[in-house]
Amino acid sequence: MTALTTAVTAPPERMSSRNKLVLTLLLGAQFMLAIDFSILNVAMPIVGRGLGFGLDQLQWIATAFALPAAGFTLLFGRVADLSGRRRMLLVGMALLAAGSLVGGLATSPAMLLTGRVLQGLATAIATPAALSLLTTSFPEGPLRTRALGLSGALMSAGFTVGAILGGVLTDLLSWRWAFLVNVPVAVLIFAVTPAVVAESRSRDRARLDVPGAVTVTGGLLALVYGITSAGSAGWGSPAALGSLAAAAVLLTAFILVERRSPAPLAPLNVLTRRTVTWGNVGGFVAFATETSLVFLMTLYLQKVLGFSPLATGLALGVLGAGTFAGGVAAPRLMGRLGGRATLVSGLVLQAVATAALLGLGDSRGALGLLLAATAIGGFGNLVAIVAFMGIATSGLPDREQGLATGLATMTQQVAITLGIPVMSAVATANASVLGGIHTATAVNVALVLAGAALAGSFLRRS
Repeated sequence: MTALTTAVTAPPERMSSRNKLVLTLLLGAQFMLAIDFSILNVAMPIVGRGLGFGLDQLQWIATAFALPAAGFTLLFGRVADLSGRRRMLLVGMALLAAGSLVGGLATSPAMLLTGRVLQGLATAIATPAALSLLTTSFPEGPLRTRALGLSGALMSAGFTVGAILGGVLTDLLSWRWAFLVNVPVAVLIFAVTPAVVAESRSRDRARLDVPGAVTVTGGLLALVYGITSAGSAGWGSPAALGSLAAAAVLLTAFILVERRSPAPLAPLNVLTRRTVTWGNVGGFVAFATETSLVFLMTLYLQKVLGFSPLATGLALGVLGAGTFAGGVAAPRLMGRLGGRATLVSGLVLQAVATAALLGLGDSRGALGLLLAATAIGGFGNLVAIVAFMGIATSGLPDREQGLATGLATMTQQVAITLGIPVMSAVATANASVLGGIHTATAVNVALVLAGAALAGSFLRRS
């Protein structure tokens, strides 16, 4: 009887045709949202010249996206739990189409920044909704691990593809197509989703924790603004210090509110779960270090070797291939090693490959080393990211998947926002561009190894 029960209740190991359709749609949405973060990076100077941005204002093209993307993610992850995940995915796609159209047709800095804010809000709404639909559509086990592997591969590869696509579109057409290319894809996903994806929501009738929502959203907005201000004006600037102080106060208030709330936005028993806490720590390190490494290698290729934006994007495409391979391989590795060992192994491989980049010199003969090391490091990074997603969302009921995926998405967005200005500050502190890149790369390696040590020490074997 026990064997029969196990056979009947065990999750299937093969995807049905409908599972594949759902997976394709949700992965397409996530991939497009990931591309949006980086697609304008190499085109920023051209956008600035075209619309009249001053040199000191260019950072706002990235910041206008990052602020809402990181600040509202946790809130909208919980809203998706309560009001419907498919509904929130549709809202996100509609906002993405609108924001991309506004940005693509922009005639002034204010109009372009409005488009970027709408794109950031769309990311905060749609990413946790799509990810929680993914985890609730596939039962915990091999199928979910495989789905998360592909999701992690495409989300991480999206940052690299965004840089490549941005360079290609800007060189061959116009920077406006970096916005406009989203519109037909978002409209297609909006039209097809209701026929393919079933609605999913928490069955409890809890109300939204408004005080918790206000404090955590305000705290995250202040944190991201403080980090980006520090990256441009220095860590001792009044804007950076004031924002980071406000973030500390608001996030502390959030914890106090959650302790007393009858229906907390983020129950502390979930936040303090070992898998949630240390899974997200590992994910934070993986995202912060690899995305900032892309920034450092972009700086190296353009400032040291003299590559064009298009050539830079194509060179970084090898990293994208490595990340995709890592996402495909990660589910099998997790099946053999378990989540904890896979996360640690991926981070260690990433650190070793990144350390090899300390051998880069000022001649183009080092390009082979860069291509090989970034491909291997990207592989390790994606293995770690898939393991992080699996660990951070495992062992939780469906009603809390929106919260878990919202936390994971928030970790991703804040890590990306934090990593680049920190590494930029380290790199520019050195008088030599190449010397600064070497110093920042060494710091990057140290952070990855520290993340691997923390995850290995505090995550229980399972």
